[in-house]
Amino acid sequence: MSERAVPGPDWVRHAVFWHVYPLGFTGAEARAGDLTEQVRHRLPHLAGWLDHVLALGASGLLLGPVFASETHGYDTVDHFRVDPRLGNDDDLDALLRAASERGLRVVLDGVFHHVGRSHPAFRAVLEQGPSAPTASWFRLRWPGGPDAWTPGTEPDYDDFEGHHQLVALNHAEPAVADHVADVMTHWLDRGAAGWRLDAAYAVPAGFWAQVADRVRERHPDAYLVGEVIHGDYEAAVVDGHLDSVTQYELWKAVWSSLNDGNLHELAHALGRHDGFSRTFAPLTFLGNHDVTRIASRLHDPAHLAHALAVLTTVAGTPCVYAGDEHAFRGVKEDRAGGDDAVRPPFPATPEELSPLGLPTFHLHQELIGLRRRHAWLHGARTSVLHVANDALAYASEGGPGERIVVALSTAGGTSAVPAPGAREVLAGTGRVLDAGTDGARVELPPGGWVVAAG
Repeated sequence: MSERAVPGPDWVRHAVFWHVYPLGFTGAEARAGDLTEQVRHRLPHLAGWLDHVLALGASGLLLGPVFASETHGYDTVDHFRVDPRLGNDDDLDALLRAASERGLRVVLDGVFHHVGRSHPAFRAVLEQGPSAPTASWFRLRWPGGPDAWTPGTEPDYDDFEGHHQLVALNHAEPAVADHVADVMTHWLDRGAAGWRLDAAYAVPAGFWAQVADRVRERHPDAYLVGEVIHGDYEAAVVDGHLDSVTQYELWKAVWSSLNDGNLHELAHALGRHDGFSRTFAPLTFLGNHDVTRIASRLHDPAHLAHALAVLTTVAGTPCVYAGDEHAFRGVKEDRAGGDDAVRPPFPATPEELSPLGLPTFHLHQELIGLRRRHAWLHGARTSVLHVANDALAYASEGGPGERIVVALSTAGGTSAVPAPGAREVLAGTGRVLDAGTDGARVELPPGGWVVAAG
């Protein structure tokens, strides 16, 4: 079996990302003031953590929104300007340069499904009515029809999932495609390595395809990953000409199977994941800025190691949400300010973090290091070898001589998990019995896990 070709630039085959939500990380104000306000230079605070990213073993930085917005960054008002709560162009240039000097690639967050109400294109609509040159940028409905408009009359419009402050763009309008392609190219020209496309699932795939093709004419090595929660992942990648999408199915299966004592769910998800990875390498994660932190989500803190073992041993591009590597806790709530707990400010340096998180950090270092030494895992094929409610073994394979076996147990006692072909232990606590044979088993302590050469 040889490593399969999947979409994406070559550098992504070796990538592990550290994901940061900059507004929260730097302690920025929750709401922006007038866009002429004094710039607060907070991005250098983030630059001070780049050596931490290297120490973790990651090779890239996945940034949340950094462009001028009204509140949380996803209500953009200027895609060509750094949010003044974070700094200015010079600050972002310096961050990109400092990352590049360390060999770190930076992927930006592009919010192109909608804009904030203060975006100039929508403000022109409110001020000029149906005759505004940017009226075609939005899906508008004028009371009584366009001809009945009078100054001060506001149209009804499509928004993002009922959030009236987020005005949906009209992706059938060529000028919108021009704008998005220009924005993406502008920041790639300045040193970004790619884009996370926010709410990609709510944008027609044909729009992404035409924008992606135009962007790659100038930046063929740009990494384009869409945020997709539910739906047809494969179609989103293929039809949208993207490199990848977010793998929410695997994320959910990891924590819920461990919590429920039902590893059959995870086995099923691994089968689905293997199907996806035939076509593309999913962006895999245990946490992000939109969900409860994995350390809070898991009922048993010991299962964090099981979750991380899965993240680092299956196909895809792993992503660690900042703070998860120190077992940060935080619960997302469905209310105003409900994201605050998972988007906290960070201290000036990693040395100021509590030492209580160091065992989790060292575990991340160990398993990310294992992942980096087995870069073929990016395009691996995964097959389940054994499954029970409280035990799971699977193999991930690449080319000749490229095979690892993972065994997980949530049982309360010692167990021997069938793991055909398993040989020496690479990580975890346990031992291999009848190593290298079809009858190989991994003996695990209560709640144990092992990654073994296969």
